[in-house]
Amino acid sequence: MLSIVIPIHNDESLILPLYDRLTPVLDRLQRPYEILFIDEASRDRSFELLANLVETDGHLKVIQLRRNFGRTAALSAGFDEAQGEIVVTMDGDSRYAVDDIPILLAKLDEGFDIAIGWRRGWDGGSARDRLSSRVTNWLAAKASKVHLFDSGSSLNAYRAEILKNVNLYGELHHLIPALAAFYGARIAQVPIHERSLAGAVSEERRGRVFRMIFDIVTIRFLLKYLTRPMHFFGKWGLVSVGLSSLVLAVLAVPKIWTSGDILQQHGPLVVMCALALLVGVILFCAGILGELLTRTYYESQGRRIYSVQEIRTRKPAGAA
Repeated sequence: MLSIVIPIHNDESLILPLYDRLTPVLDRLQRPYEILFIDEASRDRSFELLANLVETDGHLKVIQLRRNFGRTAALSAGFDEAQGEIVVTMDGDSRYAVDDIPILLAKLDEGFDIAIGWRRGWDGGSARDRLSSRVTNWLAAKASKVHLFDSGSSLNAYRAEILKNVNLYGELHHLIPALAAFYGARIAQVPIHERSLAGAVSEERRGRVFRMIFDIVTIRFLLKYLTRPMHFFGKWGLVSVGLSSLVLAVLAVPKIWTSGDILQQHGPLVVMCALALLVGVILFCAGILGELLTRTYYESQGRRIYSVQEIRTRKPAGAA
């Protein structure tokens, strides 16, 4: 079974054109499918339009969130509700050519776990968008060791069992391949097309580059030290304590033999070493706390980062 997960936010004018283009493509696949629209608390009539559409098509399910928790939370809600063995994600602004979905699925049929849409030749829009895209792609590759040409593409296909191992928060929906690669997922990149949005009105989600940078740093730490934080904090704590202790020991020798005033002769260095010693102890304590929090992390996997207002599906025939 195939699940199509589509977050929307104030996309009232784009929903029907997307639905009309998407359903014929899915019907031609000749496999069971469902389409999940996740309404991120739209202020227009998006939810009402989808609620009416659900009554005419049993393949549809609409999930309305209580507020706009962000794209990552919307996708997480869709993943939790999806029933298919394969999950395809895409934006609700009609920017992608839905005819590329079978190409992504073909890659999964070849044995890959994730098929990432690669907007080959994409100009990135404005100069700011191109710069932010290149920066985040480069940082994501360096942090995760997963080299993607286009980490910002929303048209992707995943095996559902891979997504079960991925817990999302922040802006991590762009880093799902990096998180999945940690669990051994095989990733393919597939060239896709992007349609012109001339005349379409859709809210762009800008200002994400800094949030993504913070998440990338977090992912780098999690991928390497998720189950052993003491290896990170303890290492630098040991370096700080060792160097400061060595310097203080060297300074103590003249004090013992000549009874000189160390503070008067090397006051700033002594203070710096004392601070380094304190920092080392703090890092060790942080490592211990990290080990404890790691246990808590594994015990809290069921916690969700969103709240559902309502779920609409078509009622069975004869139901009240």
